[in-house]
Amino acid sequence: MTGTLAVEASGLVKHFGDTTAVDGVDLAIPAGSVYALLGPNGAGKTTVVRMLATLLRPDAGHARVLGYDVVADAHDVRTVVGLTGQYASVDEDLTGLENLVVIARLYGFRPPQARARGVALLEAFELGEARDKQVKAYSGGMRRRIDLAASLVMSPSVLFLDEPTTGLDPRSRNQVWDIVRLLVSEGASVLLTTQYLDEADQLADRIAVIDHGRVIAEGTAPQLKASVGTGTVRMRLADPTRRAQAAAVVERVLGTPVTLLPDAAALEARVADDRTEAAAHVLPALLDAGIDVPELSLGQPTLDEVFLALTGEPAATDEADAARATAPEERR
Repeated sequence: MTGTLAVEASGLVKHFGDTTAVDGVDLAIPAGSVYALLGPNGAGKTTVVRMLATLLRPDAGHARVLGYDVVADAHDVRTVVGLTGQYASVDEDLTGLENLVVIARLYGFRPPQARARGVALLEAFELGEARDKQVKAYSGGMRRRIDLAASLVMSPSVLFLDEPTTGLDPRSRNQVWDIVRLLVSEGASVLLTTQYLDEADQLADRIAVIDHGRVIAEGTAPQLKASVGTGTVRMRLADPTRRAQAAAVVERVLGTPVTLLPDAAALEARVADDRTEAAAHVLPALLDAGIDVPELSLGQPTLDEVFLALTGEPAATDEADAARATAPEERR
């Protein structure tokens, strides 16, 4: 193991034909932490994960997982990592227990031990009552949980989660979040990609924003939020017809552009670092103009705003990695 880093990468590069999916990515992920990769469609997040998991060979650069080189020591890397991809990797025609027993047997467990491990994992993931049902009869949340359980048969020290909660309802997402927190509390290290910015906010100790195959920002959620401004003023007017007038007042006071929100009575504006004191004058100026403002708040930018400011586009709604679009092995 290299110091206290679970994963370290330097100058990772991956090409698919004329497409550069990953262009010099550096990572340093502390052991025992949750690290999130955020980026728009085609940013290269999945390709980074697949290189770290030894499923793709880097074209340049190097990476280590728990001290093992992902190229020279690929076999050793596979003994200490688990991977849950974007799509279910279990056999839908088998029952939940049969899936886990098969995986355990492939890892070398004897039949009694394989069954015991499968039963224990199903109970831990609240799937005990469904253990004898075919996976194709599971709900979306149950499928993600059985997929996570499958990646934990060997109790990996490092777990790669590629969009683990895509398509799940809020209750199922919260269950997956609880599982991730439990794994980290027991000493595991987790690298996840996600399309949900609140998921990164809730789970990640550190976040890397990737765009066009490069890491363009890295830090804790508060650090990333602070990097795009001191805060944001949000308000809702009593009379939506006065919104244009209110926007003109706010823009004059703060000296920054105003964003009209989907709610016809709501608007917001970024507070520049050198204009923080001006935020206190927004409400008096609106009242002087005869505009009733029943709701007004000043807060940090959201991760959505950070994402938009850094990448120039809103958060992705699905992962369509450029490499997957150009390479057959990424589509499987």
